[in-house]
Amino acid sequence: MKGKKLLVKGVEAIALGALEGGCQCYFGYPITPQNEIPELMSAELPKRGGVFLQAESETSAINMVLGASAVGARVMTSSSSPGISLMSEGFSYLIALELPCVVVNVMRGGPGLGGIEASQGDYFQAVKAPGHGDGRFLVLAPYTCAEAYELTAKAFELADKYRNPVMILSDAILGQMKEPLEVKPLKIKNFAKEDWALTGAKDRPSRTIKSLFLDSKELAERNLKLKKKYKAMEREIRFEILSEGQEELMVIAFGSIARICKEAVLNLRSKGYGISFFRPVTLFPFPKKALCSALDSNEKKIKVLVFELNCGQMVEDVASALCGRAEVLSRFYPPSVLPFPEDIEREIKKCLNSLNFPKV
Repeated sequence: MKGKKLLVKGVEAIALGALEGGCQCYFGYPITPQNEIPELMSAELPKRGGVFLQAESETSAINMVLGASAVGARVMTSSSSPGISLMSEGFSYLIALELPCVVVNVMRGGPGLGGIEASQGDYFQAVKAPGHGDGRFLVLAPYTCAEAYELTAKAFELADKYRNPVMILSDAILGQMKEPLEVKPLKIKNFAKEDWALTGAKDRPSRTIKSLFLDSKELAERNLKLKKKYKAMEREIRFEILSEGQEELMVIAFGSIARICKEAVLNLRSKGYGISFFRPVTLFPFPKKALCSALDSNEKKIKVLVFELNCGQMVEDVASALCGRAEVLSRFYPPSVLPFPEDIEREIKKCLNSLNFPKV
């Protein structure tokens, strides 16, 4: 498929990105709206000498991921909101064991079983607490099929680099829409695993991968080591910004709604409105310094307006990052409510006039 231009869904772009990233094993359990990922992986992985297995449940799938990662394989699973919740215990063990893997969450509306409408309701779960304990994922949020392809491939490199799970956080809009995708070769680095992978101990000392630390000092040292690793992940921060440093308002959004917002912002800028745009691609670590720098260099006093397909989650990280540098406002859309660019334009105009906006 390399070198071809294909018309694909976002979830198919994710699967193709996984193959480009060197995925060797896929384990998962079906759930809408991400079923095209296991469908494509089941057809393509065996041809490449890889392993595809549909597990009997999400908990089985994530523990298969753990086993494959422990022996050094590049491994991925995918699911959607309730399925991701079922995997959370496994996530915590993967983090504690420092085992790399890629996890794809194509979010649906929640809480509970919810519905299959587009939603970004799993932001908190992804960036704050993927599992119990002090663990974190590195979280990437694509907003086009091309970006879904490239970020998923890159996720395998980052997972190995930091020996930590990396999540691709997507949603039903990006997952199910179709766009042209050039399946181009990407430079994805490989990292040696000979010093930790459990590949058999013949002619060498045995290795241990464990998450049980009954000695309190040893457990504290492990958690501090993980914290240091999360800090190091800041060098991987990605973001997009449209600004000339003279705007009155900055729009911030991620994932699918960022596309809608970007179109609205570009329309308003073409009409002379002073609106800038900021899109975090890395949701954890959050691009705090880049956001603060953009506001500090703006010549005018600026408002910040955060759009999300949930009841307001990322806005808390934006407010925390800015620490009083600007007035932060929130416009949120729960599941089943999808705005058009014209709706976003109206909301931006209201915000410029300070009409009916909840303060954070």
